[in-house]
Amino acid sequence: MAKAGPGDRAEAIAGYKGLLRSFIERRPSGLRGRLAMALGKHRSFVSQIANPAYAVPIPAGDLPTIFEVCHLSPQEREGFLALYRRAHPERGRRLAAPGPRSLELRIAVPEFRSPATGREVEALILDFSARIIRLAQHTEAAHDEGGRGHEETDQSRRRRPRAGP
Repeated sequence: MAKAGPGDRAEAIAGYKGLLRSFIERRPSGLRGRLAMALGKHRSFVSQIANPAYAVPIPAGDLPTIFEVCHLSPQEREGFLALYRRAHPERGRRLAAPGPRSLELRIAVPEFRSPATGREVEALILDFSARIIRLAQHTEAAHDEGGRGHEETDQSRRRRPRAGP
């Protein structure tokens, strides 16, 4: 594959960013905020990665989250990835094939009087769950490599019950 020139690359970046913007605009309001929370970024970051005028590339590691949060169909994903690979051939080679589907869990939370409190609770739940998932994936990877994972170090870190008051 021939290397794309700076103009071609900028055009390809603008192409996939324009596509992302169209996905966001067609979805219900609040998607930009949910996407920012899921990525652990500020809303302005989402605005930048969805604006064809900005040259800020979308990190390859964020693509699966974007696809899930935006509920992209397989055809939309493939169209987006084709443009992404054209813009970033070096990153495109590293993109993994779609892995196993994710299980979506829904948590009912009360409606808070303050929208800010609701957003904070949602952000905390998303952050906590992302950390648990990363820990579980790390442990599974260690087990898959034939290791015992963190069992030995985890055992030594656990607090022992105190004897008496």
